[in-house]
Amino acid sequence: SSALLTTVRRALPQRRAPHTTLRAAALPEITEDHGGSRKAIEVDLTGDGSRVLTFETGLVGKQAAGAVMVASGGTVVYNTVCYDSNEGDFDFIPLRVDYQERTSAAGRTKGGFLKRDRSSEDEILVSRLIDRPLRPMIAEGWRHDTQLLSWVLSYDGSTVPNALAISGCAAALAISDIPLVKPVAAVELGMCAETGEFLVNPTREEQDKSPILMTLAGTKEGVLMIEGAADFLTEDQMVQAVSTAHAAVARICTALEAWASEVGKAKKVEDLKAVPKELKTAVYELLGDGVYTMLRLTDPSQGGEDTNAGRAEMSRLRAAADEAFAEEYGTALVSMAFKKLCSAKMRELVRDTKRRCDGRTVDEVRPISIDTGVLRHTHGSALFTRGATQAIATATLGTEGMNQRGENLDGDFAKRFYLQYTFPPSSVGEIGRVGAPGRREVGHGNLAERALAPVIPSEKDFPYSMRVESLITESSGSSSMASVCGGCLALMDAGVPLTRVVAGVAMGLILDEDAAEEGRPADEPIVLTDILGLEDGLGTMDFKVAGDETGISTFQLDIKCEGLSIETLEKALEQARAGRLAILAKMRAAMPDGPRVSLPSSVPKLVTVDVPTGLIGKLIGPGGKTIRGLIEEFKLEDMNIADDREGPTATVALSGFDLAQLEACKAKILEMCEGDVGQGRGSPRPVYSGALPEVDRVFRKCEVISVKNFGVFVSLDKAEFPGLEGLVHISELHTERVRNIVGFIEPGQVIDVKVLGMSDDGKLKLSRKAVLDDDKSKTAVQ
Repeated sequence: SSALLTTVRRALPQRRAPHTTLRAAALPEITEDHGGSRKAIEVDLTGDGSRVLTFETGLVGKQAAGAVMVASGGTVVYNTVCYDSNEGDFDFIPLRVDYQERTSAAGRTKGGFLKRDRSSEDEILVSRLIDRPLRPMIAEGWRHDTQLLSWVLSYDGSTVPNALAISGCAAALAISDIPLVKPVAAVELGMCAETGEFLVNPTREEQDKSPILMTLAGTKEGVLMIEGAADFLTEDQMVQAVSTAHAAVARICTALEAWASEVGKAKKVEDLKAVPKELKTAVYELLGDGVYTMLRLTDPSQGGEDTNAGRAEMSRLRAAADEAFAEEYGTALVSMAFKKLCSAKMRELVRDTKRRCDGRTVDEVRPISIDTGVLRHTHGSALFTRGATQAIATATLGTEGMNQRGENLDGDFAKRFYLQYTFPPSSVGEIGRVGAPGRREVGHGNLAERALAPVIPSEKDFPYSMRVESLITESSGSSSMASVCGGCLALMDAGVPLTRVVAGVAMGLILDEDAAEEGRPADEPIVLTDILGLEDGLGTMDFKVAGDETGISTFQLDIKCEGLSIETLEKALEQARAGRLAILAKMRAAMPDGPRVSLPSSVPKLVTVDVPTGLIGKLIGPGGKTIRGLIEEFKLEDMNIADDREGPTATVALSGFDLAQLEACKAKILEMCEGDVGQGRGSPRPVYSGALPEVDRVFRKCEVISVKNFGVFVSLDKAEFPGLEGLVHISELHTERVRNIVGFIEPGQVIDVKVLGMSDDGKLKLSRKAVLDDDKSKTAVQ
């Protein structure tokens, strides 16, 4: 623990040791301390010391295969990698990633009854961010179960830990004995809205103001993963952003490569079980023609349209490969060879015929059909079908009480718009587990939510909370982008005045991966629009892009090769734009008048009223009696009081189906507030600027001005201290514990208080408990 504290303190800017800035032609200096056990490097991403990453190993976690502390500012992330010593029979990389944000890192404890930190959706999303660029860089043929763990141990409220976790896990892999093809790193990218300047690893405050938020991971040579959202950036701006972020990634990779060569372990390359050349050749000769034919079973021009027939034929061919070669080589190697064959034949099909498995050209979108208002009693619904991918999307509107609430390192949050994605096994004709969403469902839902978030109207213009659900009923590629399109249509069907119409499309890439092995020049990369599930599985890239005619609102890229060039990315973006425009045209044709003018009759109407914050307690009443009475008297559905009550007034939202009753309730609330406690309609209380009373002075019969969850504000002697108020914290209200302040004390009540002093935020601290104790002591003496 003392070593860990030393590591955390070392990450703070004021304790930073002298560092070597990594320039284009310079390698980092490796520093050592603690008797040489700690080995660290620093990478300056900006050249001015404002964005310095520190990687260190050797002091903490020495029993792991690789353990790295990565720090920037006051944020510290601890990363480890371990693997099972026994090999498994896998035809994939058996990797598990778990990322955790410890609330103690921000000096907090988790809210609620259970105090142990548990995985949230945000942590699942970061776990996916770590997994996606690192999995393809672990050498093919690695058969050991492998686990990457990442913990945020310190969070300064400014330096966002996501990219640090990716780079830290990549560094742990680089110095371990697990064969990594080459070092990987990640950065986040934002933009200054005023100047248009890109910001590498922007602070939390800079992110909040940025029109783009991008996480990019890659190697020194190319891009492996992109994830983010934007306020409708153009394709040209997107390319510039990727180029800027990748330059920073390359700088980190250069440093990690030098560091790993100095402090890393020898790689266990002897454990790799690559596909033998003779097995690959034998599988190609035996099944090559059959696989080529199988790939065309969904091509109508070839007399085939049945997706299930294609799956059945693939299973038959795979079984034939196992029967012929599994006894000699094992099922894992045979499976890998068979997949390589399928990928090569798909590339051959597209290259030679200029047509894909289903007969489309490389830039053609599948046939689209759209039906809106398909579910009578939902607020909004749409059935979106694109080829063999289909989604039923529904939109539900509600009051603030329907917001999705949660907490993270920055504190509590509430979202008034959120999208939830469900992928049942029946959508691909299978059986399987149904229950809590898996990591894939969380990720796809978040992607679709980010695509639509920029077009959601402001709360002032549309004071409803919005929930979109996307149920995938058929899937053959790009179901998340079907959720974007279906979700947009469902919101429009519900009457939500979206600022733009948004559509999404998934792009694929076919690379000539056999060229280097066969010693010949590689074929040109082939970019595919609106990929099938088969093309996703056998291809090299999955690139999802959503937006409208003018720009991009969200994007997600994953690539299985060593990296994507900027030139290929430009081509994919331009082709994606054309596909997006074709889908948008279909969506506009389905709803030519845009969002419905009026809300459905099943949507409760909303009326808001501003109430002085000092009177919220009176509005609620003892134990909620008053607010329940208003709901019953005026036949309301709900009454919600805004969480933010720091100003002179708080917004109260009334919901119901009878507008006349809503207006009557609003009038009643205003009448209750009129002239109460001298407040008027939200007029602020007088500000006191005179001398303060001495500590331990007792004031009798002080009026309670307002009641909060945490205590009450009282007014002191109005003659001697006009306008002076103080806070009696709930813990100082009585000699016994006050479990619920509502009903225990009400505005207008008078109490005796003693002055305790001033709080850190400048409030006068008072105590009723101290007076009760003093009075009790005096009575006992008498």
